[in-house]
Amino acid sequence: MTDTHVAAVCGSLRDESYTRVGLDRALEEAELLGASTDLIDLREFELPVFDADRGDAGDAAELKARIDRADAVLLGTPVYHGSYSGVLKNALDYTGFDEFDGTTVGLLAVAGGGFPVTSLDHLRSVCRALNAWVLPHQAAIPQARTKIEDGRITDEGLDSRVATLGRRAVEYANIEPDPRTFESRENVGADD
Repeated sequence: MTDTHVAAVCGSLRDESYTRVGLDRALEEAELLGASTDLIDLREFELPVFDADRGDAGDAAELKARIDRADAVLLGTPVYHGSYSGVLKNALDYTGFDEFDGTTVGLLAVAGGGFPVTSLDHLRSVCRALNAWVLPHQAAIPQARTKIEDGRITDEGLDSRVATLGRRAVEYANIEPDPRTFESRENVGADD
């Protein structure tokens, strides 16, 4: 049994979100290792477009608190125009070093097409700017409409990869942080 807490932020607003299915699968695996989990479904939050003068708008305080409680955070996104979703970007803009500094982060991208990797690279860069420790293992579900059915990942290899993401989030949740990243030292606006 572990006292690790894993949160997953779903960057999709779709009712039948494949991203949510992937995050649910990763959290299911984290629970098998004894972790408590929290699916942060951005559909349930009022988060106006981020304005630095109103960083506490809407449900920002709740979002920050739920992420801050986590020992590890999974970020899941659909792929939109080769990157991650605007709703996830907006949510991340409300957060900063307080929530992510030294936190283990796992990445999941889900695409209708066949190449979801760029969005993972973009998220990795954002996490490094916040001095998060990003898992080397990442998961992607390409051509999701043919790999997910009835709320389950049907491709055995992809299911295994997503499950591994949940396991790694628990296994590395309390890893000793590396020295601060160059990107985080240059991210002077995030501490304002």
